[in-house]
Amino acid sequence: MGSDKYKPVTGLLGTLLLVVFITGLAHSISTGFAGFWGGLPFWIIAIIVLGMAVYDYWDECLRKKR
Repeated sequence: MGSDKYKPVTGLLGTLLLVVFITGLAHSISTGFAGFWGGLPFWIIAIIVLGMAVYDYWDECLRKKR
């Protein structure tokens, strides 16, 4: 039970680190050799994956379970 109070904080920290890393990676791909159109497929995949990560954080840490 003691770990339940730390779950939202560590989950938020991990989710934010993932968002920053994936966004920076997508930005560097799009501004580098690939260009915008070459990086667009990665941006689409990154947005979907980040949406799933944020949903998982909400589901595990914030949603009230019955």
